Amino acid sequence: KMLHSRVLSALAVRVSDDPFKQVKKMIKDLIVRLLEEANEEAEHKGWCDTELSTNEQTRKEKTEAVESLHAEIDETEASIAKLTKEVSDLSVQIQELDAAVAKATTLRNDEKAKNEETIKDAKEAQVAVEQALQVLKDFYAKAGEATSLVQQPEIFDKPYQGMGGESGGVIGMLEVIQSDFARLETETKAAESQAQA
Repeated sequence: KMLHSRVLSALAVRVSDDPFKQVKKMIKDLIVRLLEEANEEAEHKGWCDTELSTNEQTRKEKTEAVESLHAEIDETEASIAKLTKEVSDLSVQIQELDAAVAKATTLRNDEKAKNEETIKDAKEAQVAVEQALQVLKDFYAKAGEATSLVQQPEIFDKPYQGMGGESGGVIGMLEVIQSDFARLETETKAAESQAQA
């Protein structure tokens, strides 16, 4: 019945409280916290899986890009090697052409000097032949008038005029030589004009 004891009353209050109630509450709180952590872990795992998948795709794309760039580098190096060889070949051809041009220029200069000398010689020869012709014509003109040979044999019915008038005579031969020099001068001038063009 009633004892009116405080100790017993306090004990009775404590016993009336279920001691497992706190333990149950702690377990429930722990379960809730574990579920929340599990959800967070699931979300984090989903994010990680998404990131891994994205990274794997990115890695594949970057690997393909690297392989493509390596292929381009190989093609470019092959193209550089080919173009370098072409440049080298063309440089050799340019050197050969330069040598040929220098040789042709030297030959042309030699030919020009020879043509100029030929033209000069032809002009001088024409003048000399003209002078020789004049001397011979004067000689034959004077010989025809000469009276030093007054005693002429009977076989001569006219005074000796020399062989200047005959087509095969000295004057005829000198006139042919003079025309040959004139032709040589004309042909050499024409050849020189054509060679300069």
